[in-house]
Amino acid sequence: MSQILEDLDYFSLDDLLTPEERMTRETVKQFVAREVLPDIEKHFGAESFPLELVPRMAELGFFGANMKGYGCAGMNNVAYGLIMQELEAGDSGLRSFASVQSALSMYAIYAFGSEEQKRRYLPEMAQGKLIGCFGLTEPDHGSDPGGMETRARRDGNGWVLNGAKRWITNGSIADVAIVWAKIDQGIAGFLVEKTKAGFATHNIKGKFSMRASITSELTFDDVRLGDAERLPEARGLRAALACLTQARYGIAWGAVGAARSCYRCALEYVKSRKQFARQLAGYQLVQNKLVTMLTEITKAQMVCLRLAHLKDQGKMRQEQVSFAKRNNVSQALEIARMARDMLGANGIVNEYPVIRHMLNLETVNTYEGTFDVHTLILGRDITGMSAFD
Repeated sequence: MSQILEDLDYFSLDDLLTPEERMTRETVKQFVAREVLPDIEKHFGAESFPLELVPRMAELGFFGANMKGYGCAGMNNVAYGLIMQELEAGDSGLRSFASVQSALSMYAIYAFGSEEQKRRYLPEMAQGKLIGCFGLTEPDHGSDPGGMETRARRDGNGWVLNGAKRWITNGSIADVAIVWAKIDQGIAGFLVEKTKAGFATHNIKGKFSMRASITSELTFDDVRLGDAERLPEARGLRAALACLTQARYGIAWGAVGAARSCYRCALEYVKSRKQFARQLAGYQLVQNKLVTMLTEITKAQMVCLRLAHLKDQGKMRQEQVSFAKRNNVSQALEIARMARDMLGANGIVNEYPVIRHMLNLETVNTYEGTFDVHTLILGRDITGMSAFD
């Protein structure tokens, strides 16, 4: 197994994991080492997603892993978080695919769909036979999703959908899109299958980040939908934000995996490279950076584990998820930047995974709520005053 995937457990947190949770982590770690890392740089360079891995990910139970029934694995939230952690230790694009499939698309149906919709979509999504995407962000509305311009108007017994969504992971490869649109009564969620007339997708190319991930724009031109294609329990923007909370939870875990990979790579590099007659690892400035990285990763691990326990107990608050996403991703990005610096010129070549993780984390730090947005969410929670208004 690659050294960059080795565990980092400075405070013996493994003692708090069950045998099943540890086994889940090792299963994903082996999958990443054997089936992801050999080809991920090729996909990153080609701006392509390794679709050939989807059936295997489904077979291992990664999709909807923390959901019960409908062919899902029914794992607890620690195990689910560990899956996200190990996938992102391989690449953020892989974790992003699993997050969108599970925490956004499947969860939207699981939490807000009818029983018929759940039976229709969830088993095949768990098996990787149907791919989902989540259409909330628009070309002119990112951090303010409530300003969306996509509209669904009543027409007889159905709906007519018009508008556009942008920065949609899995967009062009999805079989079904969860699309949020304004209606006369507020905001509603719809299931839009790719075969619908008037529905088109266009991939966004030229990204310097998340290159091993499909990112698309979705357009809707008089797309006709029936009432059976509306999520009946998705009433208002709160439903869409509830899905984002699920995704942010997994992102907080995933960031730990990316940070750990960068730390491991940097540690092995400075122990093996000699400058000025001694190994780099023996210099004070280098050790200071390593200790900083170790400290922040350990703190992020503790946050994730406590958050998972709260989630399993039904006590998790969305503000706590904002705390975890804000802290863990921003620290992972700083760790990646530090590791890139420690590798010197070698830090910018794909012989080492650091530059790829660093570039990916620039996106992870932005999507599902920017650092500043989560700052304001936490500020509102602790002061009782909203800076959004």
